[in-house]
Formats: sequence, C-alpha cells, structure tokens
Amino acid sequence: MVETENFVLQWLAWEITSRCNLSCIHCRSQAGADAGGGEFSTAQAAALIDDIASFSKPVLVLSGGEPLLRPDIFELAGHGASRGLRMALASNGALISDGICGRIKASGIRIVSLSLDGSTSAVHDDFRRQPGAFNATLAAAGALRRHGIDFIVNSSFTRRNQADIPEVYRLAKSLGARAWYLFMVLPTGRAEALREELIGPQDYEEILGWHYRMEKDESEMLVRPICAPHYYRLALQKSRAEGLSWKRRSLSFSTGGAKGCVCGQSIAFISAQGEVQPCSYFPTSAGNVKERAFSEIWRHSELLRSLRDFSRYKGRCGACEYIKVCGGCRARAELYGGDYLGEEPLCSHKPERKRGEA
Repeated sequence: MVETENFVLQWLAWEITSRCNLSCIHCRSQAGADAGGGEFSTAQAAALIDDIASFSKPVLVLSGGEPLLRPDIFELAGHGASRGLRMALASNGALISDGICGRIKASGIRIVSLSLDGSTSAVHDDFRRQPGAFNATLAAAGALRRHGIDFIVNSSFTRRNQADIPEVYRLAKSLGARAWYLFMVLPTGRAEALREELIGPQDYEEILGWHYRMEKDESEMLVRPICAPHYYRLALQKSRAEGLSWKRRSLSFSTGGAKGCVCGQSIAFISAQGEVQPCSYFPTSAGNVKERAFSEIWRHSELLRSLRDFSRYKGRCGACEYIKVCGGCRARAELYGGDYLGEEPLCSHKPERKRGEA
C-alpha cells in the first residue's frame, strides 16, 4: 500500500470562474462569455483557501476561464497570500494593463502566466479566435515587465501551429519570460473537436527531441514540455548516450520535480464547480470540495491513491523501467484508451521486459 503522506501537494490550479473573454479552439473546458454557474461565493472561496493552507503550502494558481473577470480576484489572492500560499495568476493577457499590474503586486500575486500560441498574430489569433489577441498578449508582457512582475509563457500546440514552435520559443525569450512551457494539447472540452489535428506519435517524438537539443543550450529561461511525460525518459536516454549529466533546473512556481506525469501526486486541479481532478485535463473527478474537504480528498481519494501506486499501472507503462521517471500521461491514457492506469498511447518506447518477452 502506498503511503499517501509521501505525496505532498506542491501546485494547485483553481478555476475560479469559467467565464472568459475569448473562445479558444483548444480550451480544456467550454469557457466563454456565457459560461458560469455553480461558482464559489467569496466566502466559500476563502474557506477553501483556509482548508488548503491548513495542511499544505502549495503554489495556488488562480485560473479560469479568465480569472480577471472575477470581481473579487484580488481579494482572494490577498487572502491566499496571507495564509502563506504562493499565489499565481493564469491569464490570457487581454485584460492586463498598467493599472491591473499595480493591483496584482498589491494583492500578493508573485507570478503570472500568459498564453502565447503563435509567433505572429495570424497564428495566435486563429488559435484564440479573437483578432487582436496576439497584440494584447505582447502588451501584457510589456506591462508586467515594466512593473517588475515575473511571468511565464504557456504555449499550446496542435498540427495547426506546430511548425511555429521554435519561433514561439524565441519570442517568449525575447519578451523576458522567466519560463516557457510547451503544452501538448489533449482532447478535452472544446479541444475534443480537434482530435484529428492533435500531434501524432512521430511528430511528438521529434518535437521532444528538438526540445532536448534546445534545452541543452538554454541558460537564461526555464523551459519545460507539459503533458509530455516521456520527455523525461527521452532526455535521460539521450544524455546518457552522450555521456552527459542531465539535470533539471527548477522554478519555485513549477509543477513539481524532475519527473513526467505528476497528476494527483504533487499537483491537482479544482474546477469552477468544485470538482477535484488529478490535473486540468484528467476527465474524472476525485470528489467535490463543496461536499468534502479538499484536504480529505487529497489524502483519501481512491482515484488519487491509485495514481500514486505504480504497481497498478498496466501495459507498457506497468512494465517500463522508466516508470518512476516518466509515468506516462494518465489523462491521455484515459482519453484515448479508456483506462487511466493504462499505457501512454503516444509513447514509442518498448520496455526491456517487453523486449525480453518478445
């Protein structure tokens, strides 16, 4: 039996609203101007923050939707900061101005993530389905930089924009981002309609190879592929073959250590309606915080406990010598194969034990 006390919550994303000023093609939910309902009141939100802080001090990311649409956003941020949580804000950038930057700093938010899915307005605005979204993100980055607020750039990719990956990386660096996170879109929410244009196994491996080569030369900005856990296996294999010691740099607002899938192990997600999910892409709930304390769900949910027990993993993941390095994307295993403990569908690695059986 896996001891759940060994799994410390380090990073928690909370969808404080499902309303959004954009309607992006890859949104993991159905966020939009007309979305909403069942969201926390200010008092309920403060109580949830108190419960989280009672047993852990994770990074708490106020997310959405677009969290800046919530009138009490800075009140909630200040409450979290007063409880010792490291507060972060995840925004599409369109509403960030010099005035908002002043309120961000005053509230105790210590880092902001911006969305940038293309190196040009043609690519980014197509993804975001909003003319002017690209220029708004660049303006937000400039405002944050002027006010001395650290920011991360999150970039999501499908076949539609994968050719732009190197240019997006270079643009994120030129903007002064502390980190650049490359997201491999999963078919959840609105992105379900994109299933046929999601990046396939061969391109996936090639992109991760590019990321490894790029990361070896990157010395200023933290870079990390997200929802791509077998990058950690690939990077370890390549560095060993090259006689290198591969060490991961870290950021105090990152999603955990040098490991692949950490959903339900060191990270979690809370929806606008209170559903606790192992990560924002994982389709199954571990419980609802309006019915049961988050601290209890984190410690005792059978779903979360099963994710922490590698002996229960199946297929190639269950037999893999890199299980503790990679873990395989649990959300992708569920979304593609119907079993979250099954094997990672986009991984090409054949474990030594499987080769022996063959």
